[in-house]
Amino acid sequence: MRVISPKKLQACWTLHPDARGPLTRWRKRTQAVEWNSFADAKADFGTVDQYKQFVIFDIGGNKYRLIAAIHYNTGCVYIRHVLTHAEYDRGKWKEE
Repeated sequence: MRVISPKKLQACWTLHPDARGPLTRWRKRTQAVEWNSFADAKADFGTVDQYKQFVIFDIGGNKYRLIAAIHYNTGCVYIRHVLTHAEYDRGKWKEE
């Protein structure tokens, strides 16, 4: 899969240095696979949820949430948000 906008990953680990390792592992793992459906993503990352058109990954032992739009037909993962669990729970990301 092609990960689009890795700058959002870097922005997160700039604020939260402990997120760098888990986000780097997520990116490498995601780039090494090809998903055709949500079920494929769920098989690779057991802690994945879906909300409307977004796929939500638990990162760093559920400390962070990565929200992405996955276009299975083009093989692209568009990172929308990388949030702490507390930021995710506030739900502002749902309004965008």
